[in-house]
Amino acid sequence: MPVSSQQATDERDPKQDAGVASEVAVGQDVAGGRPERQRVRVSGQVQGVGFRPFVFGLARRLGLSGWVRNEGHGVLIEVQGTDVGLEAFGRFLLDEPPPLTRINQVTKEVAAPEAASGGFEILPSEGGRVDTEMVPDAMVCEACLAELFDPGDRRYRYPFINCTHCGPRYTLTRSLPYDRARTSMAVFSQCGRCQAEYADPENRRFHAQPNACPACGPGLQCLAADGTPLREQDPVAATVARLARGEVVAVKGIGGFHLMCRADDPSAIARLRQRKHRDTKPLAVMVASPADLDGAVEIGTEERRLLASVARPIVLLPKRAGCDAWLPGVAPGLAWLGVMLPSAPLHYLLFHEMAGRPGGTQWLQERGPESPGWPLVCTSANPGGEPLVTQNDEAVQRLAGLADAFLTHDRDIVTPCDDSVVRTGPRGPTFIRRARGFAPAPIRLPRPGPSVLALGGWFKNTACVTRGDRAFLSQHVGDLDSPASCRALEAIVDHLQRLFAIRPERVACDQHPDFHSSQFAARLAGRLGVPLIRVQHHHAHLAAVQAEYGLTDTVIGIAMDGVGLGTDGTPWGGELLRLDAERFERLGHLAPLALPGGDRAAREPWRMAASVLHRLGRGDEIPDRFAVQPLAPGIADLLRRDVRCPPTTSLGRYFDAVAGLLGIRAVAHFEGQAAMELEGLAQQYGSVEPMEGGWCVDQDRVLDLAPLLNWLAEPSASATPAARAHAAAVFHATLARALAGWVGVVAREHDVRDLVFGGGCVSNQMLVREMGAWLESDGMRVYWPRQVPPNDGGLSLGQAWVACRTSAGDSTHTGRRDR
Repeated sequence: MPVSSQQATDERDPKQDAGVASEVAVGQDVAGGRPERQRVRVSGQVQGVGFRPFVFGLARRLGLSGWVRNEGHGVLIEVQGTDVGLEAFGRFLLDEPPPLTRINQVTKEVAAPEAASGGFEILPSEGGRVDTEMVPDAMVCEACLAELFDPGDRRYRYPFINCTHCGPRYTLTRSLPYDRARTSMAVFSQCGRCQAEYADPENRRFHAQPNACPACGPGLQCLAADGTPLREQDPVAATVARLARGEVVAVKGIGGFHLMCRADDPSAIARLRQRKHRDTKPLAVMVASPADLDGAVEIGTEERRLLASVARPIVLLPKRAGCDAWLPGVAPGLAWLGVMLPSAPLHYLLFHEMAGRPGGTQWLQERGPESPGWPLVCTSANPGGEPLVTQNDEAVQRLAGLADAFLTHDRDIVTPCDDSVVRTGPRGPTFIRRARGFAPAPIRLPRPGPSVLALGGWFKNTACVTRGDRAFLSQHVGDLDSPASCRALEAIVDHLQRLFAIRPERVACDQHPDFHSSQFAARLAGRLGVPLIRVQHHHAHLAAVQAEYGLTDTVIGIAMDGVGLGTDGTPWGGELLRLDAERFERLGHLAPLALPGGDRAAREPWRMAASVLHRLGRGDEIPDRFAVQPLAPGIADLLRRDVRCPPTTSLGRYFDAVAGLLGIRAVAHFEGQAAMELEGLAQQYGSVEPMEGGWCVDQDRVLDLAPLLNWLAEPSASATPAARAHAAAVFHATLARALAGWVGVVAREHDVRDLVFGGGCVSNQMLVREMGAWLESDGMRVYWPRQVPPNDGGLSLGQAWVACRTSAGDSTHTGRRDR
């Protein structure tokens, strides 16, 4: 699940937790009896979450003595008292930790009692081997929000307010253990009042490493488009005034800069798109409250929980009628709107200013579509798909011509971290992008293994390092199509290794030799003198699901995506695989389609539609069918002569072909656009029965959708908008039934009941719902990616798991049999 139960828990003060424990323990004999002493080690997400003050308060209220401190593995406690008191201490330690805590393991050993043991204290952190976890960044908590909007509080409208329950962690930390000196806050010396809070175990800011106030902490500054400092008395008010005028402002957040403008201003959005060269790719919208979008989108219980979680991801919400009229140009042609709530105090201050600076937090509960202000477009400030901008000077240079002004601050971002993106569906939430709020929280592996560094693929790149039985997946890096993106990957890899003090024993990468990630992996393996494990692309997709669910026995699954290099040198993408330990076997695949003109066909769905017509023996229809495409006659000729038309088994290209056949999308402006529009139309139409006889499977287990495609190619299927929506729904229903039947038959033949699915097409919730229902009704156990994206963002986890299970001398992973 993308959001853990700890992330959904309400913010609490450690004093309250300890107070509950005190009330429960009243009347128990915790003061008398023979004293005993325990040494307790707690591992997991226990640093930077208020765990030590919680332990301090708990021990004091139970009448126990001893100490607690951070160390490399997590938190070390020595506690002394009666057996009753120690039993209560251990129970409440697990049952009532602070909200951001995630405890993986607690180990106890007997220690010799100390005769002179007095009270309980918090000791300075100890170094040593790092074996703890890093807390992801967390949104501002309710207690800090109350102070932020209290005119009588000394942190009133202070954009860097935080405590042990909230605020940046990963993005400002250079190394562990998590102490102020190891963060970008080290340059800010705390004033007397802040230092007193920091040193007071009864205060929720006790050892809150980013603790600060207006007198001693970071500050805001407005810059003109050329980087000239502007003497604005109130940078937040000045920024809101600029946004009101329709300007585009670059705003520095927790993990990087955002480009912001009014979401209800078509001209502002048009300028942003023109400057960023982002013609139709959807933009995300930030609102102060979900109620701001009442009537514009559908928000269910799960979507509301995700929006309000401490991770604060972008959540894809189904549009209602009228959404595009209110927010024109934000997500044109799509059935979903990406929505996020404020993740930082600064974001809240922008909406607070629009609302007229009301006192208290009640204004947030009273929001609605008619509330003062407007939703904001909030998109990553990365020109041309390059890495996220994080530094002030860099922003002025790289965002020149994109932003009309800048709202910056002087707290450095150590590690860039983009916004996470999730989508809900019948099988639960699914990541589209895993980054801020989730990275680098670990994924528990089925068993411990050697330390591995995995470098992912080309698209939606992430890296992964493992330590023992935990895998730490990096934040989203992006496509490795520029030198800057390649450098960003290398910097993140270096940071992960230093942060978790890991020296890889193996390095893993994609089988494709031309990816920068593969070449970087080869260099690293050579430099470290360790084995290089090359993992086939679709094997890695399914292995990631194995790793997530702890599946160590044989599984069968389908990897369905846009492209990945197969063991035969051709592009795969619709693969029926059997996975045994670190090996895989290709049992079947989709019937190949030609890629007329090569990779360009992946960006122009009309070419894939032409490919289908040719395969159906209807190639003579291509010039007239696509008369608006000047190259249509030439493409028909290439297909006829089988020149520059490599075959692919990619399911993603089938989606493109159907979108082209139905006239939904001829040329795609961003990856997955045709498939998203096709799914949106099908969802709009609703459920239909699959086409009878719409597919067949030959003796080599090749799944052929030719009957379905032949029906979709008929002009009647695309004659009207209603006909297109119906055809899209039939395609989804038939494809889901075909895939489920295909894998189900093979699973029974192999006496396997555990089925895994991965690849970008698994983001399609209509497909997932229908396939899952059919297979589970047939007695199968079905597993879909939940903790990592099903797309290439999850490849590095799969690569790491395969490498963990591979013998040290084996660096080749190909199928046992290609059909």
